[in-house]
Amino acid sequence: RFLIFYHDILADMEFIIHMVLGFVAFKIGLEINIKELKTHGKAIIVTVLSESFLAVILVSFFIYMLTDNLALALVFGALAPASAPAGTIAVIDELKARGPLTKTLYSVVGIDDGLALIIFGLVSPVAMFLLSHTGNGIEVNEAFMSSFIDPFLEIGLSLLIGGALAVLFIWLTRFKGFHDKLMPFTFGMVVLITGMSKMIELSEILTCMIFGLITGNHKDSQQLKEIEEEDIGFILPLFYILFFTIAGANLHLSSVPQLGWLGLLYIIGRAMGLCGGAYAGATLTGLENKIRKYLGMGILSQAGVAIGLALIIKNNFQGIGPELESGITMGDHIGNIVFTTITATSVFFELLGPITTRLALRKANEATAEQDPVK
Repeated sequence: RFLIFYHDILADMEFIIHMVLGFVAFKIGLEINIKELKTHGKAIIVTVLSESFLAVILVSFFIYMLTDNLALALVFGALAPASAPAGTIAVIDELKARGPLTKTLYSVVGIDDGLALIIFGLVSPVAMFLLSHTGNGIEVNEAFMSSFIDPFLEIGLSLLIGGALAVLFIWLTRFKGFHDKLMPFTFGMVVLITGMSKMIELSEILTCMIFGLITGNHKDSQQLKEIEEEDIGFILPLFYILFFTIAGANLHLSSVPQLGWLGLLYIIGRAMGLCGGAYAGATLTGLENKIRKYLGMGILSQAGVAIGLALIIKNNFQGIGPELESGITMGDHIGNIVFTTITATSVFFELLGPITTRLALRKANEATAEQDPVK
């Protein structure tokens, strides 16, 4: 069998995925205007909470009705809000989209992953607790506390490091040597932040987004925004090609036939939750009609964060719960099912998400590119 990418080659190229996510998050941060966020911040937060928690509720309900396993249902529900901002931002860049829906998408995909980590930190320990009474008490308690604390610690440290390095960046740009080389300096800072995040196991998405948010809203940030549009904006399409090539090579199409009813209900529940919740939240807070109708279509992509959380589930649930006839514990069984299903559904959502995002931006009349290949 002829293979271009072997597993060891893909592992060595993983840093490219993290670097692209870092630059995507940085771009999201730059695009978020704090003054506008103060004006519409309540509406954005309510909408994000609505779409995320409705996805949790619907996925958990559907899976529970199918399996009658509450722990399994809660785990799948906890993974539903996690999104993949790279696909959404790539489509926005390609279409040169501008308008209220585009601004809302930037804000929502930036907040989504932070909220997804919090929901995961709250829900997954409950699922572990449902299984823990028959497991090893010490190991289960340690895993329980780790699952509950780690997401909050990760978010806090991401905010702290991203904010501190943004302040350092702004201070250094006062000096002529740094100011005159703003493009390579910015590029190097984003790479540095991404590398630091991976070294200490933080979210490069949150850290780089906070870095971009603070630097982009500084009073002297206009030159940085121009550099982002002219230089970094020119580099990003190349990064997108590398990112989606490697991401596609990591997705195993052979797992798709294993989806079955479990995967199908996860897909339906997540799509209904995100789209319905986004519509309800936007309606409740009085956002524009086109935001209500099309926001949910722009946030369906799911990949890296969800797969990473599924891997955490697989590791943390080992040895927990009653032993099954197959010789493994219920925790092992749940971990295997979740990881396989999320890997398979990510193939579907990574194909569907960019398509629905493109459709949403076109329907909202915000695709301003001179030549749009979709007719």
